[in-house]
Amino acid sequence: MKTQQQEITLLEEQLTDIHDLIVYNDDVNTFDWVIKTLMEVCGHNALQAEQCALLIHNTGKCGVKRGSMEDLIPVCETILERGISARIE
Repeated sequence: MKTQQQEITLLEEQLTDIHDLIVYNDDVNTFDWVIKTLMEVCGHNALQAEQCALLIHNTGKCGVKRGSMEDLIPVCETILERGISARIE
């Protein structure tokens, strides 16, 4: 039987395994390309992708997806392959 402390420790480990996929602004990619990529790769709807693209443009970056490293690595790699700057933090 798990003790309360073991359950808390397990929950803390699960929470700390969450990372953000950040997309960065550049002077190369168009809004349409970034929006299309976010919709196809991250599963965003059109409005969400457009809002993220505006944040990327205006602030220099935007967290576009949150999850485990296991889930985010292939998404990040696909975004990078499309010529868009991204990093997992």
